[in-house]
Amino acid sequence: MISKADYLANKRDLEESSLKPFLGTAPYVLDSMKVGQQIIYKRNPEYWGTNHPLSIGQNNFDRIRIEYFGDDTAAMEAFKSGIYTFRNENSSKNWATAYDFPNVTSGAVAKVQLPNGAIASGQAFLFNLRREKLQDPRVREAIGLMFNFEWSNQTLFYGLYARINSIWENTQMAAKGPASAAETALLQPLVDEGLLPASILTDEAVMAPVSTPDKAMDRGNLRRASALLDEAGWMVGDDGMRRNAKGETLKLEFLEDSPSFERVINPYVENLRALGVDAALVMVDPAQMSQRSDPPNFDFDIIVGGAINGYEPGSDMKQGYASVTANNSTRNRAGVANPAVDRLLDVIEAAKTREELDVATQALDRVLRSTRFWVPQWYKNTHTVAYYDQYAHPEALPPYALGELSFWWFDQAKADKLKAAGVLK
Repeated sequence: MISKADYLANKRDLEESSLKPFLGTAPYVLDSMKVGQQIIYKRNPEYWGTNHPLSIGQNNFDRIRIEYFGDDTAAMEAFKSGIYTFRNENSSKNWATAYDFPNVTSGAVAKVQLPNGAIASGQAFLFNLRREKLQDPRVREAIGLMFNFEWSNQTLFYGLYARINSIWENTQMAAKGPASAAETALLQPLVDEGLLPASILTDEAVMAPVSTPDKAMDRGNLRRASALLDEAGWMVGDDGMRRNAKGETLKLEFLEDSPSFERVINPYVENLRALGVDAALVMVDPAQMSQRSDPPNFDFDIIVGGAINGYEPGSDMKQGYASVTANNSTRNRAGVANPAVDRLLDVIEAAKTREELDVATQALDRVLRSTRFWVPQWYKNTHTVAYYDQYAHPEALPPYALGELSFWWFDQAKADKLKAAGVLK
């Protein structure tokens, strides 16, 4: 909340950078800062909401100090030295290998995994459904079978991640098992009109394939994928490459601008080549990535992207999945254009209760997953945090966030022990 009078009186321009704080109201106010290095907030003694029922148990720190570093290596070393004392770790490699220093071994630094009930990001390999070669769902299913998440997780990510199956993964809106009676009530008319196959009512919700973690290539999934491509008319030639009846080679290009994904995509490419797909990874810079993947060009076969989701889906979902946005939205890069999906989007928008919204979203999730418009990737279902043992938190943490600045508190007795032991100054 900011002051309109302050905004107008100081002729503030949101497009211009400024170090002058806005006049507002909040539990904390700016105490001091060193540009590019540090910022310190202090408790606001005049905060109107201190005794409000919603504030009870929150905003427990007198001061909050945030340190900035030029790169993560410097930040990690600073944490080891006690320059700052709380670290939310986002690197699976760091989590597995960087926390072997003495203060962790002695227990002075706590290294813990706490439950993360937040919705998964929807991160996935997205197909460009506008491409003729990718319009057959059997082809897309076959390509998805060649991504070995279990091997990637064990070999590259130290086992830290879980597989995404649903667009609304980790929520009550994820479709599970066969369609419920409530889902069926929404799906049956679409089946009757020929917009969906009858199997959508009885089949289990589509789940990501499971692969062996011991080898990058899962032979069982290779056989399944090969059968699907044969069925779709992409046969293996004398050179080992797959071609259709026109003699066209099944070529597949992964377009990517992040070097961190090379180690993930390259084994995937090798698996696809073993299947007879002429697959390749093409690295571009961010400007080229935007030019090629954004409307109106959509010049790609597969990119890494995010399937749009949210806790309260509504009209915004049309940006990601409606036929009218298939060729003009950066949120619908996959080019989803399906009349059954359009109808379910309308049902979501019209939902009047939480129950109606959940059921409609489950139905949409079920249908979208059945189209195999994506190859879902991974998410982290725990918070991985390390901190000097001078903090405490409620036994029941917020379901959707760690809440370290809101619900945790400073334990002076623990801090004194750390100082007495020479761990902190």
